[in-house]
Amino acid sequence: MTKNGTIWIRNVYYMLSYAFEELKKNNYEYIAREEFERIQDLFAEILYKGVSAQLKRGLHREYVSKTEDLSMLKGRLDIKGTINNRMRCRNVLRCEYDDLSENNLFNQVLKTTLSLLCHERSVLPVRKAKLKQLMSFFSEIDGIDLRNIRWNGFVYQRNNQTYRMLMNVCYFIIDGMLMTTEAGKYRMATFSDEHMCRLFERFVLEYYRVHHRELAPNPDRIAWNICTEETTMIDFLPAMRSDIVLHRGDRTLVIDTKYYSHAMQRRFDKPTIHSANLYQLFTYVKNLDVENTGKVSGLLLYAKTDEDITPDLTALFGKNRMRVKTLDLNQKFSSIARQLEDLLEW
Repeated sequence: MTKNGTIWIRNVYYMLSYAFEELKKNNYEYIAREEFERIQDLFAEILYKGVSAQLKRGLHREYVSKTEDLSMLKGRLDIKGTINNRMRCRNVLRCEYDDLSENNLFNQVLKTTLSLLCHERSVLPVRKAKLKQLMSFFSEIDGIDLRNIRWNGFVYQRNNQTYRMLMNVCYFIIDGMLMTTEAGKYRMATFSDEHMCRLFERFVLEYYRVHHRELAPNPDRIAWNICTEETTMIDFLPAMRSDIVLHRGDRTLVIDTKYYSHAMQRRFDKPTIHSANLYQLFTYVKNLDVENTGKVSGLLLYAKTDEDITPDLTALFGKNRMRVKTLDLNQKFSSIARQLEDLLEW
């Protein structure tokens, strides 16, 4: 299995399949059995299968406002535009109306992403040919400037839920693009630590949601456990939001996931655990354990790298148990799952 950085590309697919339920359906099954030389090839294949399935269901359509000069009234009359037409001796009405169209933001992002992959050097020619076949279905759809995409502006409803996974894959692809020196050209970068950090967090959360619903896995907003007469100043404190919180009876486990190319930091040439990460988790645990019972534990979970030394620590901080562990993603997925199960023995 070829690696992307320090992770087998096939395991990146498994992580994506937990993050996005759509990838567990039959349409994508064979992807898990295929070998990919580059991460861009994996994304190209996922997008090809996803867009092909969407085309069978039909592209999402939305009402789009249009303004047009017509011989008969349609929609709302634009009086100012109609008067201007008459002054120019044009016997037509300026009309404003809503038209149900496939030329909307969702499909514009799909078309732009497909086009980028078709020109990406690291995508195999056989996959480029498959993507180009799909482009013919987007002839009536406009492209979109990558800089104008508001990724947090997508609104998902029952009739466009299937686009959620597609838009996230497009985000991973487009956000990993770097502008080249040639104007208007883009080149795909490797899957960055920032992308992997988000995916790693989402994967661990969704794994526990799928296999351990009894633990109520969720991110959690943690309140500051402080007493102060200056109540208005509390608003200026930074928000605390943990990656994952698990509950078993009266016990709680706070998990903070981290993905770095180098899991250990170096201080005076000595490898140490990232201090900011440990302080952050300690703060979460202590503020969540309001009554100082020791029933709240913390786990700082790193993705394993190729470094000789990896973080591994179990200690009591006051009454609270804190652990720093690594998850080795360069194994068969059954081994990855076993590691995640072992972490629950808290």
